Amino acid sequence: MSATTTPAAATSAEFARTAALGVGALEDLMVRGETPSVDALVGWEWRGQNLGPIAPFTPFQKFIKGFYRAASGEASGFNIPVVQDGPGRPWTARPSDDAPRRFGFFRVDRVDPASRDNAYLHALLLDYGRGKNPLLDVTKGLRDYVVRVEPGKDDLLLGKAYYALGPARVPVGWFLLERRRPSTFVR
Repeated sequence: MSATTTPAAATSAEFARTAALGVGALEDLMVRGETPSVDALVGWEWRGQNLGPIAPFTPFQKFIKGFYRAASGEASGFNIPVVQDGPGRPWTARPSDDAPRRFGFFRVDRVDPASRDNAYLHALLLDYGRGKNPLLDVTKGLRDYVVRVEPGKDDLLLGKAYYALGPARVPVGWFLLERRRPSTFVR
């Protein structure tokens, strides 16, 4: 883990290059990607960008994910909404960077080959169904798989999101995560 950050207003060249890839190339990266280190995620916020042709027109092209270790020892995480002003601008948390709104909590685990959520056995699974979200929270159906973009490096991650509808898992999109800043949040 290099634990580097890019300036608040910029993404790395590798982030921009990966964000421009087509679906086939993203799937190749996903299949070949390595399992990120859970310890490299914990204690950090990550700037996130949803990918694909409709992402720029959605109310959530940009977002922030944070990771922490719960008192129980489990790795967990959350999402933070950001100002939607395009990926060339800084990731600014809403309502503010000093007091962000956290929602969409998830649990981080290695993928269990015997579970229903086992699309990418070499990925980490961000399971919103185990994130202690409110009963009717729509995020409870999300299941994200994340892998390293570059072998041995945990600063840029590729994710693929699915939505659980009963036993079915529906792919809903791709996203990138890049290390943003340290976080001391614990729930």
